[in-house]
Amino acid sequence: MKTPILRRLMTVLAAAGLLAACSHMESAPPVEAKKLVNAAAETVNRFAGNQNLKDFTRHIPKARAVAVFPFLIKAGFFAGGEGGNGVLMSHDGSGGWTGPTYLSLGAASFGLQAGVQATEVILVMRSEAALQAVLKHQGSLGADTGITVAVYGAGIEGATTSNLGADILAFAVSKGGLYGGLSLEGAVFIRRRDLNEAVYGAGATPEGILAGQAATADAEPLKRALANAR
Repeated sequence: MKTPILRRLMTVLAAAGLLAACSHMESAPPVEAKKLVNAAAETVNRFAGNQNLKDFTRHIPKARAVAVFPFLIKAGFFAGGEGGNGVLMSHDGSGGWTGPTYLSLGAASFGLQAGVQATEVILVMRSEAALQAVLKHQGSLGADTGITVAVYGAGIEGATTSNLGADILAFAVSKGGLYGGLSLEGAVFIRRRDLNEAVYGAGATPEGILAGQAATADAEPLKRALANAR
């Protein structure tokens, strides 16, 4: 049986490998940041119009925060994982949305897994505790944080759950491929300092961005998509 430390090390190494494999496809940070926000807006619009995810929109107005990963790659053979870049936005005090902070997600799972799959994922954080777990915790969602995650899938076999009491609701749509499932067990959220500083300036932090200390006009398409998802 693997020790908790070993499991976490394997998780982080798998996540780092996946993210490194994707890094060569990125543009210069300002360009990549804008592309990521636009792709996230398209993902929100697609989810809002997806009949298989009809419950998605009713959770958005009450969400504490939302993270959107337009292209999450899942791959593995006996050992698998996910990796991809995304944006995180929170509700501000007026009922609107803050500017996006940029992050990467890496997760690893171990078992009889084979194939490759690209998936769009939106995480709906339903409480401040859930948001802080994503912002600050570099380990497993679940046992390490007390944060529960429920996954709702379209085109992903076996991903549906009825756990409406979960702290985070993960909505996922497959872009095609052979992989039959989505797991956020052992999720690692990594701050994209390069993208945050490229958009907001040197020293920009996720906490400051979500507190409204910085803004970007590039966020307007994603803000509109979230405002319309109701």
